Amino acid sequence: MLEAFQSGLSWLTILRKRESFRRAFAGFDVDAVAEFGDDDVQRLLTDASIVRNRAKIDAAIGNARAVIELGCTDLDSLLWSFAPDPRPPRPRTDADVPATTPESTAMARELKRRGFRFVGPTTAYALMQATGMVDDHVAACRFSPNDPRR
Repeated sequence: MLEAFQSGLSWLTILRKRESFRRAFAGFDVDAVAEFGDDDVQRLLTDASIVRNRAKIDAAIGNARAVIELGCTDLDSLLWSFAPDPRPPRPRTDADVPATTPESTAMARELKRRGFRFVGPTTAYALMQATGMVDDHVAACRFSPNDPRR
């Protein structure tokens, strides 16, 4: 959900508002958000603690409905079907980390086809990074899962 609100803004801005988003969007409960109506939209549009963008609010509610329609198990399978195989080698430098890939472009296209909004190839690639589909820790990163300093 936060990815849609991040579009055009910095992640720092969104992360600083994360708890406000959690409160405003029913603890990110997909079933609850899918039931939001006009009164909820108006409440969100007046909540100064979150990003008050009508298109993004509508997208968050619409995306929750798309998740319900698809089903969580099917969503999981759908998303992981775009994981690159074989897994690409880890980047050597930050400059080698892509913003998008053919897989993230295909994922975004399929999600849009299924009714999701505010999800482009860059957002899809961020999801791939966050879920571990790709490992973009540069080779020398001490946070890499294979780094002996961990």
